[in-house]
Amino acid sequence: MDGSHGGEANLVLPSLGDVTLGGGIPGRLALVVALVLCALGLAFGGLVLKQLRALPTHPSMREIADLIYATCKAYLLRQGRFLLILWAFIATVIVAYYGFLMSLGVAKVLIIVGFSLLGMAGSYAVAWFGIRVNTYANARTAYASLAGRPVPLHRIPLRAGMSIGMVLISLELLLMLVILLFLPGEVAGACFIGFAVGESLGAAALRIAGGIFTKIADIGADLMKIVLKIKEDDARNPGVIADCTGDNAGDSVGPSADGFETYGVTGVAIITFILLAVPDAGVQAMLLVWMFVVRAVMLVASALSYAVNDAVTTARYARAERMDFEKPLTNLVWLTSVVSIVLTYLTSWFAIGTLTDGLWWKLATIVSAGTLAGALIPELVKVFTSTASRHVREVVKSSRAGGSSLNILSGLVAGNFSAYWLGMAIVGLMGAGYAISTMGLDAVMTAPAVFAFGLVAFGFLGMGPVTIAVDSYGPVTDNAQSVYELSLIEEVPGIDEELREQGVEVQWDRAKQLLEENDGAGNTFKATAKPVLIGTAVVGATTMIFSIVMALTDGLTTNMENLSLIHPPFLLGLVAGGAVIFWFTGASIQAVTTGAHRAVEFIRDTIRLDSSSKRASTEDSTRVVDICTQYAQRGMLTIFLATFFATLAFAFVEPYFFIGYLVSIAVFGLYQAIFMANAGGAWDNAKKVVEVDLHAKGSALHDATIVGDTVGDPYKDTSSVALNPIIKFTTLFGLLAVELAVSLTYQGRSVLVHVLAAVFFLASAYFVYRSFYGMRIGSSLEADEEGDEDDAGDHVSERAEIGVRSAETTTTQEVGVR
Repeated sequence: MDGSHGGEANLVLPSLGDVTLGGGIPGRLALVVALVLCALGLAFGGLVLKQLRALPTHPSMREIADLIYATCKAYLLRQGRFLLILWAFIATVIVAYYGFLMSLGVAKVLIIVGFSLLGMAGSYAVAWFGIRVNTYANARTAYASLAGRPVPLHRIPLRAGMSIGMVLISLELLLMLVILLFLPGEVAGACFIGFAVGESLGAAALRIAGGIFTKIADIGADLMKIVLKIKEDDARNPGVIADCTGDNAGDSVGPSADGFETYGVTGVAIITFILLAVPDAGVQAMLLVWMFVVRAVMLVASALSYAVNDAVTTARYARAERMDFEKPLTNLVWLTSVVSIVLTYLTSWFAIGTLTDGLWWKLATIVSAGTLAGALIPELVKVFTSTASRHVREVVKSSRAGGSSLNILSGLVAGNFSAYWLGMAIVGLMGAGYAISTMGLDAVMTAPAVFAFGLVAFGFLGMGPVTIAVDSYGPVTDNAQSVYELSLIEEVPGIDEELREQGVEVQWDRAKQLLEENDGAGNTFKATAKPVLIGTAVVGATTMIFSIVMALTDGLTTNMENLSLIHPPFLLGLVAGGAVIFWFTGASIQAVTTGAHRAVEFIRDTIRLDSSSKRASTEDSTRVVDICTQYAQRGMLTIFLATFFATLAFAFVEPYFFIGYLVSIAVFGLYQAIFMANAGGAWDNAKKVVEVDLHAKGSALHDATIVGDTVGDPYKDTSSVALNPIIKFTTLFGLLAVELAVSLTYQGRSVLVHVLAAVFFLASAYFVYRSFYGMRIGSSLEADEEGDEDDAGDHVSERAEIGVRSAETTTTQEVGVR
């Protein structure tokens, strides 16, 4: 890397005009058809939104759903303003590097900055759409349960999830196709890089903040069940609305933004590889067309599979009074996987069948290994998180024998075992891709194994709409149960006669039982999507790191010895990555812990169980949402700034140190995320087994599983899921950071580079310090005494707060520990 080329932003896309597919179809025409398919996918999402809104529900349920949406809307508006502040940091680095050091010109710099904003806006937009769909679907699902039939309870959440999945993938693909088709080749590289950086920022911030928000609310609401012996979703508990908002903020907003970013960043990584590692411009063009056509065809595969599975499920269970809610979801995942694999082979033969030495079937096989992973990984996850799994049953049995202590230990066992099996599965699938890459791909490209790993990640996402759909199923089922309870519909005067007039022969007990069972299925499939997304982050990171390696080694021709353990900076980078992953885990859980303490304190002091009111006031519920939002933003800002400055610092220390660091955070992050996600899933569904199968709510056994679930909440829905966008943001932003450092060094400013490395590291260390010491619980060690001494030796006099300030006078700064 000589510091003069401008990196990936100066990559020039080849002309697509000369590409011809099977049957003489022009490549550009095929991409235009793909564009039309994306438009149809967006139309499908809009149609489902309209249909969901038209489904019947009771006014009492609609009122609760509207309140949940109103709080979600307020949360997203605040997050949108906050995202713009974070984006300013990224835009500053983009302008500094491309504008001042690379002198690319105002127009090109503005393009990169503009597309970074567009990428972030895309993540934000799909998050908003997901919340709107889910808050329509939750009330409709709750109402559908009244008839005591399981099929509508399955179809409504899944239809909502499919609309989110189709909109998410269609919008992502449409925006990338617009860049590919309608922008000049010499600026398209800049557009792709800017777009990917922006969506990565949006996903990271929304995932972190959403994960912190949802678990503050969840823990705050759950602990009241133990302390006050009230039922779940008790309408008198002001934390329940915040919990419902959190279900969307964490389990809908986060995954939607994350999925949007994952799909886009993986595509950008493969595009970059093709432009860097494939010397022949004609082959480059054919591979680019092939990749986008396959992506569009996989949209069709998901839509067809959903339609077939929905018809089969409806016919099979039309008159059934009970059903295994997990089974049709499992069938959909496997059906989509099979259809996607078949269409991948057919499309590859059609698109690149003329390329040399059977390249079409080799690439199709590698992609199919990833597509198979999209079905196989959920099966492995269910072994550790399903309500029927032996691991979850073991957690329940441990809870009965040893209370919450053994409950937690058994959950840790499940998480650790899951990391082994899923890790081995990913190694096996990546190994299969590597084996195929040795079959002559080196005649077409440099480092074919890296391309194979990128294609495996590409295949992971092949059934993207369905992966997102089964993940989004959970927030709807969870909210539906809450909407039912909060509506107090059973206490509405004359409700039986009113429902009978609407054609509903209500079955109260069966309705609640079906909602509980469906929520268990939702919990399981929320867990299955997490390892798929983290798997793509790790596998796809390999391809993104390759871009840095190519630039540093002049196309793998020099300095190759620095990419080994005998080069100390590389080894030190490997060690540093693990440290950052473990800090991130602690910081995100600390934010949840402190926020949950604050929420519990407020709920405890405001809940009124002896009053005539059957429902918490809107003001109190809104106040809990406000507490969750403030701590979510505070935690997110601290974590983001620590990560931002750490990326700059390590990139400036030494380029090969930074490569080792990127490899390390990917590997450590993979296993930390899988372990935490599946341990949390086991604890969550152990509680569900006690509630649904054993009917033991309010018992000591139930209390033990609630404790385990509150431990698992930040494990599975905060720390683990946020590692995925953090890895990709660090890797992608690292492309800019390391190029900035090398460019300065090339210009003879090595002393400045090392000084900046030290400054950035000190800034990062400050925010790492603040992520604990600035987020501690604000009460004394002894409940009846003043005084507390922190681990740093500082003496702080403080008294435990009683009550809270009014929502109008509390600011984000005031929420910090005093």
